[in-house]
Amino acid sequence: QVQLVESGGGLVQAGGSLRLSCVASGSIFSINVMGWFRQAPGKQRELVAAIDSSGSAHYAGSVKGRSTISRDDAKNTVYLQMNSLKPEDTAIYYCNAGLRYRYISGSYSPGDYWGQGTQVTVSS
Repeated sequence: QVQLVESGGGLVQAGGSLRLSCVASGSIFSINVMGWFRQAPGKQRELVAAIDSSGSAHYAGSVKGRSTISRDDAKNTVYLQMNSLKPEDTAIYYCNAGLRYRYISGSYSPGDYWGQGTQVTVSS
């Protein structure tokens, strides 16, 4: 089992920045890919960014160039730095562990472990 605890969400004005953190505990030795998903009201949960154990990152097109995912394995922590935030970035952001790469789509499907979510609200 893997436990994930997010922090760092909040209310920010458009154009502002936030850094989300996710601390992992438990059987983390089995985890290669970590990532962030988000879900806005009335919409499906979507991938924001993923990072593998080598540090190779993947971003959704909607956040590419504005966000940076990173990991500190010594601290068992994954970060999502979000800049130039837009109102459409408003969502609950979830940390996820054990993502799987999908060669057909060139993206990632979620793993089995989720955090509780942290709210990000961007005002216009």
